[in-house]
Amino acid sequence: MVEAGVPSKTAGAGHELSDLNPKSIALFAVALAVIIALVFVTVYVMSYLFVKTAIRSQTTPSPLSYTGEPAPEPSLEVKPGRDLKTMKAEEDKILKSYAWIDKEKNIVRIPIDRAIDILVERGLPVRSGSGSTISAERQLQGPLPPQKSPKKVEK
Repeated sequence: MVEAGVPSKTAGAGHELSDLNPKSIALFAVALAVIIALVFVTVYVMSYLFVKTAIRSQTTPSPLSYTGEPAPEPSLEVKPGRDLKTMKAEEDKILKSYAWIDKEKNIVRIPIDRAIDILVERGLPVRSGSGSTISAERQLQGPLPPQKSPKKVEK
């Protein structure tokens, strides 16, 4: 606020009579330019050193990476839906057909539905008292007949 009765230091228009010192402005500009130049040089030297260190610490690529050979399996499926249908068809063919497993030993593969029916008819193998399972020959003969209780022999 301007006080009444106090003479002002400005000329009639009300602006400041003293100007900025041009020497101070020039000195500030030079100092700013030097600081900016130092920052650029520091950043350049640091990036050069980082790149040099990164190159030195890199491992050499595998010679296999330059070959034109395909990648090892498993590879990506091009048409997964078609591949899945093909796989399920092959599985169904195996599960629903008769075939020889080993002709010399007379081992055959039977359809799964038939195997389930046989299992229902004959039952699962049971352990005998000694802890061993019933032999495969006995399983093929069918379920065991009901056992009769032993008769007591009188003297």
